[in-house]
Amino acid sequence: MCPLDNGGLTLTTYGCHNWGMSKQAEAAEHQEMIARLKEVRAAAIEAARRTAELARERRQIMEALLADGFSQADLARELGVTRQAIQKMIAAGAERRGK
Repeated sequence: MCPLDNGGLTLTTYGCHNWGMSKQAEAAEHQEMIARLKEVRAAAIEAARRTAELARERRQIMEALLADGFSQADLARELGVTRQAIQKMIAAGAERRGK
C-alpha cells in the first residue's frame, strides 16, 4: 500500500498512481464514464469529510449539553432516537479521540 491519499479516507495501491489503467478508455463514451467516475469519487470523498466534521460538531454539542445537566434520555427525546443511540454517538466520539 502507498501512503494515504484523499485525506486519509481510503488507501490506494502503489500501481494505481504510477502505471495507470491497463485498459485505455478509447471510446468517447468510456472517457465520459471515467470522467464521471472521477467526479463521483471526489463528491463521495467530500461528503465523507463533511460527515465526519458534522459528527464532531454533534458530539461537541452533546457533550456540552450533558455537562450542563441534560441527561442522555433528554437528548434522545429531543432527537427522536433511543438513549442507546445517544450512547453510541458519544462512544464513537471517545474512540476517535483516543486514536
